[in-house]
Amino acid sequence: MPSSAATVNPWFRLDTEDGQAILRLQGRWRIAHLPQIETALAAADLPPALAVDATGLDEIDSASALVLLRRLAGVPQAAPPAAWSALGAVQARVLTQVEQRLAAMAPAAAPARRGALATLGHRASVLGALLLGHLNFLGATCASLGAVLARPRRLRLRELTVQLEHSGLNAIPVVALVTSLIGVVVAYLLGLQAEKYGANIFVVDGVGIGATREFAPLIVAVIVAGRSGAAFTAQLGSMRLTEEIDALRTLGLDAFQVLVVPRVLALMLVLPLLVFVGDLASLAGAMMVTDLMLDITPAGFLARLREALDVKHVVVGLVKAPVFALVIAVIGTRMGMTVGRDTRAVGAATTSTVVQSIVAVILLDAAFAVLLQQLGI
Repeated sequence: MPSSAATVNPWFRLDTEDGQAILRLQGRWRIAHLPQIETALAAADLPPALAVDATGLDEIDSASALVLLRRLAGVPQAAPPAAWSALGAVQARVLTQVEQRLAAMAPAAAPARRGALATLGHRASVLGALLLGHLNFLGATCASLGAVLARPRRLRLRELTVQLEHSGLNAIPVVALVTSLIGVVVAYLLGLQAEKYGANIFVVDGVGIGATREFAPLIVAVIVAGRSGAAFTAQLGSMRLTEEIDALRTLGLDAFQVLVVPRVLALMLVLPLLVFVGDLASLAGAMMVTDLMLDITPAGFLARLREALDVKHVVVGLVKAPVFALVIAVIGTRMGMTVGRDTRAVGAATTSTVVQSIVAVILLDAAFAVLLQQLGI
């Protein structure tokens, strides 16, 4: 025997039949009455294991269906729309679509927190994958460079010239400014100490050897990493975002030959020249300081520099430059060619390129120092 309705309103009533709680829908569930429907549902005390009967339901729109399904989601063991009785085809379609959207909007479960050892292992795995990717890209780049050397007509001279201008010619002012200031600072600090012992002239030795062998190559490489390496990633990342790289491949062109080889080759050509400019600028800055502070005339500076500075120190600095350039260019182009297809990923890849390039340059410089020390150079 059915009992009397526990809740009565124009849109539903709550009955109990043979011990089974039933929510009997009725009337027109439209968005115009949504506030009243929502209030009535919130006020209703819906018991668990609730069945739904849509015999009296004339129509229901998606907004009303959303309110109803959200309310039933808080009822334990409530019948899903597929188990509702007397549900029309149109009504079932509306409810099914809303239910699917609700399921898609459900927040993802929070990932389990890793322990310290698991976090270390995960980061080591990510780093290993990154280094392996760079190594593979380096191999592909070297193969493309070899193909260009075997058939020079495949080299794109216009693109190479543009990159030579951007990476080399336009970088001369900032390289000269920064390295000259480094020469000023180093000479000033060395002069403060040498003056105490009357060893002013040996400042020339320290600045000459330090600038040409270490300071100029390292500082210039860091400048180029922040300037050209980031530019490579931003340019290629934007091309990947706008699908220009895919268009090149569709036209049958080799993306490595068109985009990567000119940038790598240009940077390897211009970085030794920029290092030489840095050598001259740092020595000029040191010469100015020693003239003003230590009473060493430019002629005396140059005379002492000719005695103290062996050509091998200059050559060591210049030899480092193409290696630094290759690493910076490979990291910059690889990060641009593999960046995700959204603007945020391009920005993150550009930042990552600068960090990776600077770290790689410092590690390579340390490796050069150890190797050359072992070789007695």
